[in-house]
Amino acid sequence: MKKLFRSTSDSKLTGLCGGLGQWLGIDSNIVRMLVVIAGFFSFGSVLLIYLIASLFIPKAPYNDFRFVDHY
Repeated sequence: MKKLFRSTSDSKLTGLCGGLGQWLGIDSNIVRMLVVIAGFFSFGSVLLIYLIASLFIPKAPYNDFRFVDHY
């Protein structure tokens, strides 16, 4: 079972979208676009959920190479 972490290598604000992209196996830019679109249509409630999730989801361990993007 894969664990959800905030990304340390694919981070724009908090690394949450990068971590979600790694966890779901999709590009993190798609996740970012979906969050922005959902935030616009939800009148900001998705952005509040984003901030709360960023507080509770831990960052990926720096010494664990499974969570590092390999290009």
